[in-house]
Amino acid sequence: MTLPDQPPTFRPATPEPQPWRWRLEDSTGAEVSVPDDLAGQTFPSQADAESWVGEFWPELAEAGVDAVTLFEDDREVYGPMSLHA
Repeated sequence: MTLPDQPPTFRPATPEPQPWRWRLEDSTGAEVSVPDDLAGQTFPSQADAESWVGEFWPELAEAGVDAVTLFEDDREVYGPMSLHA
């Protein structure tokens, strides 16, 4: 017994876009290279991006990041925001 093809309304889920990202900066505003587990992170929402930086800011600071700037796609949302007291 063979089953009919799925109707066109049943499409595989596509990955959710993740347009939010942080630019990691040194004290001069230049981008900083960080370890792979911290590099290139993208997020589906501003809240997710802010939660991530709130959790990982000590590791980022230890890797030489002085400040972060939040982007949605190519639009700068805010920053630079210092990771130091």
